[in-house]
Amino acid sequence: MCRVLNPFHAANRTRRAVSMLVLIALLAGCNLHSGTPTPIPTPNIPTVQFQFPTNNSTILEGVDLDIDLLATDPGTGIARVELLIDDQPHQEGKPEVSPEVPTFTVKMNWLVQGVGTHSLTAVAYRLDGTASAPQTIIVDVVARQ
Repeated sequence: MCRVLNPFHAANRTRRAVSMLVLIALLAGCNLHSGTPTPIPTPNIPTVQFQFPTNNSTILEGVDLDIDLLATDPGTGIARVELLIDDQPHQEGKPEVSPEVPTFTVKMNWLVQGVGTHSLTAVAYRLDGTASAPQTIIVDVVARQ
């Protein structure tokens, strides 16, 4: 028995084989990685952090709470720090020695009112208005017994 090869079937098989090879190569490329992640550059902006109180602190209502903040800026310096209580402006601090300083420690206060959960947010600013990322902590205010 003699078998005649149909060129149409042979071309289809070749196309399918090439398609499969291309698909395998693409899938293999998706799984390749260098082993070390590419670092994401952080913007050169001021930073601020709460020194006191700590996140999730419990505070008695009626206390005059001292709030300690530390702001730093490797660039031109810190010109002011703003404190917000429950997203409302509460207090602002500015350096006294010059318009901007590289490191600024500021003490603010809040006469604690309102039983429940409250957010305290700090933002540091340069003289040109460049702001830090806001830093927020949560405090739980409890009634006096």
